[in-house]
Amino acid sequence: MNLSACGLICSDCPFFNKECKGCYYVCGKPFWTAHATANGICPLYDCSVHKKALPNCGACVELPCKLFNELKDPNISEEEHQKSILQRVLNLRKNNK
Repeated sequence: MNLSACGLICSDCPFFNKECKGCYYVCGKPFWTAHATANGICPLYDCSVHKKALPNCGACVELPCKLFNELKDPNISEEEHQKSILQRVLNLRKNNK
């Protein structure tokens, strides 16, 4: 399973191997960050990998933190966002056992 720093399964993403090869491959700079963030880096990748030197958000004792909960794809509903959070947390906890 190709898991991102935030718990998304990269291979399930429609952009994987097209616009993106996974957050680790692109060092936290997937295509969407160029126009969505000030520094061009995914905030969750930046926090966990760069700032906290963790392998992913699942290794953080604060999971799910405020940033994790608030970073939402604007193309999905709040209900979909909440389901995504739960699934990503499960993915990360399984991966970090």
